[in-house]
Amino acid sequence: MSDYRPPTDLEEVINSEVKEWHFHIYFHQRNADQHQAALDLRDAVLRLRRDGAFVAVPLFRVNTDPIGPHPVGSYEIWVPSTSFSSVFSYLCMNRGDLSILVHPLTREARKDHELRNAWIGPPFPLDLSALPVKTEELPVQYPSLKLGYSAPEPEFTLDQRRRIGANLERILKGEKEAAKAPMN
Repeated sequence: MSDYRPPTDLEEVINSEVKEWHFHIYFHQRNADQHQAALDLRDAVLRLRRDGAFVAVPLFRVNTDPIGPHPVGSYEIWVPSTSFSSVFSYLCMNRGDLSILVHPLTREARKDHELRNAWIGPPFPLDLSALPVKTEELPVQYPSLKLGYSAPEPEFTLDQRRRIGANLERILKGEKEAAKAPMN
C-alpha cells in the first residue's frame, strides 16, 4: 500500500496548480480522411477562438510524420487553464474518430506525457525517450497573452477562496447526494 497522501494545504495546492495544457490531435498520416478531419477540426478551433468561444492556440505546424514522442501525424493546441473545460468539452463532442492526447505543461515533460495525461479517444503508445525528465524553467507559451503561467496575478486570493469554499459547504448542506467535507 502506498504512503502517498494528496496535499490538502490550500496555499500549496493553489501554488502547484497547472496553468497551461496541451491537446495533441492525432491522425494516421497516410489516411487522407483522418488527415482532412484533423485539419477541419483545427480550422473549427481557430474560428471559435477568433469568435471568442475560448482561448486555444494551435501551433502553426501540422506534423505529417511522427515527431518527438508522438507516433503518428499530429498537431498541438495550447490552452490556458481558464479555457480548459471549454476546449476539452468541444473536442470531446467534436473529435470524430480522432484521438487526442491531453497533458499539463510542467517542469516534468516525461511525467506529463506518461503519467499525468488523459486521452479523448483510443490511446497511442508514446516514445518518451526524447523527453526531459525535469527542467528548471516552466514551459511558458505565448506570454504576450498574459494567460496561464504568464498571468499577472491569481483570480482569487486565498481568503476569497476560503470564503467561496465555506459558502459552497453551507449551500450543499441541504443536498442529500453531495458528500460532506471532513471537519479537520
